[in-house]
Amino acid sequence: MTDITVTRNEGESRYELHSGDVLAGFAAFDLRAGSIRFLHTEIDPAFQGQGLAGKLASEALTDAAGRGEAIVPLCPYIAKYLETHEIPGAEIRWPKAPEGHAGSAGEDPTGRAE
Repeated sequence: MTDITVTRNEGESRYELHSGDVLAGFAAFDLRAGSIRFLHTEIDPAFQGQGLAGKLASEALTDAAGRGEAIVPLCPYIAKYLETHEIPGAEIRWPKAPEGHAGSAGEDPTGRAE
């Protein structure tokens, strides 16, 4: 199997997952003072079904925690990942649902579709 790598691309504000030289997916983020807001995670259809989204989430979240950034999971995939996986040393700041909205952590409060 081709080498799978995850790197942080500050210029594009995203963690990128590469299969060899091919961009296979990314997790977009927005930096705030002391925190990182994960906005959207996407895996190219050609690479889906291989567990790569989990690898991307794990490495991105572990890196963010290691940098001391509080994690704000606005992306439904990242939120679900955090509900089922432990990230050592991570500070999670769960977003609050808008007043009158009984949403779950799996909903995307930014209104963006996957």
